[in-house]
Amino acid sequence: MEIFSKSDVGLVRAQNQDDFRFGVIAPNCVWAVVCDGMGGANGGNIASATAVDYISTKITDLYKSDMTKEQIRELMAEIVLNANNQIFEQASHDPELAGMGTTCEFVFVKDTTVLVVHVGDSRTYSIRGGKIKQLTEDHSVVQEMVRRGELTYEEAQRHPNKNFITRALGIKTSVRLDYIEASFMYGDVLLICSDGLSNHVTTGEMVKICHENRGEDLVNKLIDSAKAAGGSDNITATVIY
Repeated sequence: MEIFSKSDVGLVRAQNQDDFRFGVIAPNCVWAVVCDGMGGANGGNIASATAVDYISTKITDLYKSDMTKEQIRELMAEIVLNANNQIFEQASHDPELAGMGTTCEFVFVKDTTVLVVHVGDSRTYSIRGGKIKQLTEDHSVVQEMVRRGELTYEEAQRHPNKNFITRALGIKTSVRLDYIEASFMYGDVLLICSDGLSNHVTTGEMVKICHENRGEDLVNKLIDSAKAAGGSDNITATVIY
């Protein structure tokens, strides 16, 4: 398995409030986290950095190679819930940070299994054989409207309230997590990204870029594509293959 990641401030924002980290535990075992922060002048970057620092430290310290899939899942969920508490506590003690929060994509791949803990509207995609599948479902106002049949997928992509999210780490004392499990085969590409990428790069373009590029070139091309389409937000992309 190989893993590459990159973040870019984009063409409009003054500050990058995305954060990311990844680790290679063994040739057949890797993890990655992508967070997109929000709130105040500094709140967003503090929220995302807090989550990424906490998650990366704890998965490194607490993961054991003999853990079952269920134990890994429980560990991931516990770590993310504790990260939520860390952010909430910081915000409660500093009025300038009140209301800060962050999305979270925490992905763990071991052998042929992908485990994802998901909060917010950052996304994890699986690309296999020319087809792409979004493994996560956005926690957003617009996604709720799609679910109720009030908007089509195409209308949702252009909706002015697309970035209003309904779940994030750090906003409340508790947060409901989505847990996703998927298979991972030789030739697959996992793409973990903030909405600065998914809002600007179509799924068709993602597939094409992932098939035509590898390594640093792959994450560079994904980010360049988002910037070419406007780059109105911070952009983060992590690929595992």
